[in-house]
Amino acid sequence: MISPRYHRDIPQRYRLEGGKCTKCSYIAFPPRLVCPKCKSKSFEPYHLSREGKILTFTIIKVGPDKFSKETPYVVAIIELNDGARLTTQVADCDVERVALGAKVKLVFRKIQDEGKSGLHCYGYKAILL
Repeated sequence: MISPRYHRDIPQRYRLEGGKCTKCSYIAFPPRLVCPKCKSKSFEPYHLSREGKILTFTIIKVGPDKFSKETPYVVAIIELNDGARLTTQVADCDVERVALGAKVKLVFRKIQDEGKSGLHCYGYKAILL
């Protein structure tokens, strides 16, 4: 079981925080220890854009038990306006409307309930603009 404090201490989960290389300005999400472009080890916290576009996606028609009531649903790789990429669910839409290049906005939502205690786990999902 994952404790709530553990999740709150992860900046990228609740504040959408990445790292920006102080040498070449590469934006890493999640934050890294070494820049893949210039090999620098110097990063500063960076709050990512909440808007972007869909690079690729898949429609899940048979999901795992925790998400079986939500099928079909879309999981996509999103490129944010500042260049960072992340994988997330595209929520609140007709799956047939999702397309490559579609503009999206990230919103903070409940992702799942964990364990028998029903602990709520939160994170970001994308919605179509």
